[in-house]
Amino acid sequence: MIGRDALVADLAGLDLPAGGTVLVHCAMRRVGWIDGGAATLLAALREVIGPAGTVVVPALTPDNSLTSPVYRAATSGMTVEQRTRYEAAMPGFDPATTASYGVGTLAEEVRRHPDARRSRHPQTSFAALGPAAADVVRIHDLRCHLGERSPLGALYRRRATILLLGVGMDKCTALHLAEYRLEPRIMRYSCFVADNGRRRREEFDAPALDDTDFEQAGKDLLTRPWAVPGRVGAAAVHVFPMVEAVDRATEWFRTNRRSSAAKVDDDRVVRAHYAGSGIAAESP
Repeated sequence: MIGRDALVADLAGLDLPAGGTVLVHCAMRRVGWIDGGAATLLAALREVIGPAGTVVVPALTPDNSLTSPVYRAATSGMTVEQRTRYEAAMPGFDPATTASYGVGTLAEEVRRHPDARRSRHPQTSFAALGPAAADVVRIHDLRCHLGERSPLGALYRRRATILLLGVGMDKCTALHLAEYRLEPRIMRYSCFVADNGRRRREEFDAPALDDTDFEQAGKDLLTRPWAVPGRVGAAAVHVFPMVEAVDRATEWFRTNRRSSAAKVDDDRVVRAHYAGSGIAAESP
């Protein structure tokens, strides 16, 4: 069993910025059995970055969407009647109360913290805890899942640090910000939101998200001198600056991706992050 002191020692060895803003993607099962669970890991992380530091996590909710692989997988093979009943039971997003889906227990621990702030996007919200939290989550436009007018844009401007704790580059949401800079194709999204105690359907157009080559792009990024490997408990860890990673990923995508006209609009392409158990890929 891993205690708080051991976690603090491991995290301190990663040279995380004291007083900085850290975007964390975490699979706790890779770390090992932690005494006190996610609350202990969060406390250790906050101790290392100090009282002036801010922790940010994805708090995504693809389970309220009619256009996500979560929905398509759940309703595959259903009759019209069964699908209608399933849709009637789907939740409406409320930023104050809706649980995140598939992003792991550390992210949910941050979201549920009484001092945390959360952005208001009904599919790709982020939660933040610390002095910069309100600034990070303040802007999150409906038609901008993960672009400049989302918490990712704010994190880029704040020169945040990214901590991948037990997950790979294929789960790094920051790379979507690089996508947004490449004139991605647009698709229609549909989800449910809570509105004064009632559920309302929301439809909007936004860039299609494609993480199918994030792992390949990540192999390039992690060779850069600013990408620092390490370990926390049993988990492999990577720490790197967001600005350098997004800028390099933008160049990599521009060089290596097929043109949008050649892409196939199917489940392999139109998807984002965090479905299933732990940290598996999903579309909003």
